[in-house]
Amino acid sequence: MQNFHTSVVPAARSEQLSLLRLLDADVLAHPHTLYHAMRCHDPVHWDPYMHAWVVTGYPEVITVLMNYSSDRTPPLDYLDRLGLSFMKPFAEMMLQQMLFMDGPMHSRLRGLCSVAFTPRKVEELSGVIQSVADELIDKVISAGHLDVMEDFANPLPAIVTAKLMGVPVEDHRLLSKWVIDIAEVHGNFQHHPDRIKEILQSLEDLKSYVADRMDELRKRPNNGLIYSLMTAEKDGQRLSDEEVIATTIVTMIGGHETTTNLIASGFLALLRNPESFEQLRSRPEIVASAVEELLRYESPVQHTARIVPAETELGGKSISKGAKVVAVLAAANRDPNRFPDPDRLDLLRPNNRHLAFGWGAHFCFGAPLTRMEGQIAFNTLLRRLSEPRLLDQTLEWRDNAGLRGLTALKVNFDPRYS
Repeated sequence: MQNFHTSVVPAARSEQLSLLRLLDADVLAHPHTLYHAMRCHDPVHWDPYMHAWVVTGYPEVITVLMNYSSDRTPPLDYLDRLGLSFMKPFAEMMLQQMLFMDGPMHSRLRGLCSVAFTPRKVEELSGVIQSVADELIDKVISAGHLDVMEDFANPLPAIVTAKLMGVPVEDHRLLSKWVIDIAEVHGNFQHHPDRIKEILQSLEDLKSYVADRMDELRKRPNNGLIYSLMTAEKDGQRLSDEEVIATTIVTMIGGHETTTNLIASGFLALLRNPESFEQLRSRPEIVASAVEELLRYESPVQHTARIVPAETELGGKSISKGAKVVAVLAAANRDPNRFPDPDRLDLLRPNNRHLAFGWGAHFCFGAPLTRMEGQIAFNTLLRRLSEPRLLDQTLEWRDNAGLRGLTALKVNFDPRYS
């Protein structure tokens, strides 16, 4: 398989520029080589293998995020015609989620969720996040090694999300397992036939879990997010039970997947850039800027999709109404026309308006919590792990083209000074 060089890009055939190449493990491990080639050759590219326009330039991606439709849930009867009736439970859930809504429907749901998920609720979690981060490090500190994914990056947001939701913390491992399963469908181009039964069961189990918690909360209310969603009211409107369940699930996916992958991939980037590692370790006060750069540099969410609402032109290409467009956020975040020297990690990068959380009306609802968890996580890891070193130079990335994350990140450190 041909690899694209990051400075000199040869002529490329259509299949070499297809986003489906991310299904190749070697390409998935180094996606920016492909993204660079796509930006250079054709930032608004018709991908016949994806049956979609793939957009990789920063200004073009912003246009897609601002002006194109998020209402992309396939009609249930269309799934029947495609022989994909087994995907109906996911489509039914998507119909209740603000990620897949436009206009008044989106505004109504987002407004009600804003009543429930307030900045104060996020701020109140700061001490909880720090406490959980320290407890997780305490469990491994004497060993002198840890798997950042298993021992820290996975459990931290899982535990915090359980506390946020107001469900028993001891359920966090089960919730995490269900969320990771469901995220395979949210993030991938294809579905795994051998996994679909298990993934569907995870969706049903999580929906039942949330519904059971709602029944309990009607008898014994608490201050968790699920109950806040159940009772949120704005302009006389309230969420239906189905909307509460769907919003809880998408919040869990976003809160877990984005944060887990930010922490692990970001820590890997710091380990591979010793000057940046030492800069943040010695100056923890720059962590907010550092997190923004790590989000840009290694975006947890690689791409998102939209539908063209009316015939239009983008990047000199005529695009018909109803066409599918894939906006590659991670590619836009390394567009040299927007970010000077984009492949360099610069923890103090100025004017860092990255697209890791999207843009416009659908800007990530949980961004403040992800940012806070990331800031606390990185400062805790750098403060408490002395001289951390990668154990494995060859890393395995999860088989998910949209939600980029490691399967493991094993690190040694000196326990005598931690």
